[in-house]
Amino acid sequence: MIRPMTAEDLESVSAIYNEAILNTTSLYRTHPETLEERKQWFIENEKEHNPMFVYEEDGEVAGFATFKRFYPNEGYKYSMEHSVYVSSKHQGKGIGKKLLQTIIEEAKKRNVRTLVAVIDSENIASIKLHEQFGFHLAGRLKNIGYKFGKWLDIEYYQLHFY
Repeated sequence: MIRPMTAEDLESVSAIYNEAILNTTSLYRTHPETLEERKQWFIENEKEHNPMFVYEEDGEVAGFATFKRFYPNEGYKYSMEHSVYVSSKHQGKGIGKKLLQTIIEEAKKRNVRTLVAVIDSENIASIKLHEQFGFHLAGRLKNIGYKFGKWLDIEYYQLHFY
């Protein structure tokens, strides 16, 4: 079941996010976030009316998704960067696909012009998922991050609605 995120979900959401920090290059942060940081993130997203969704399975948060303005300046108000994270124990069940579909539908409702995904260039599963929904490669930044003892590239994938 996909539903709006609540404050009660933040511990689970933080655990999923921290799992990605510690075990993947899906984001280039190297230290786990605190629950207080996640609470502040939630408050800021609520204030900005950014959508935040969780995928719940048998009462457990298995993944989450959100989007926010690509850059804070007013001229970017129709361009959103989204995030989708799924717990490793729930991957391969199509949860990421359902969350991404939800984000796309929400973006259309809000008259978003473009969705942007910032993806590690070696994250083939995420790239393929985004391509299934019509995202296309918009650019690549080489050696932009450093994690797990190696230099990393990010790729920007973009989906236009109009």
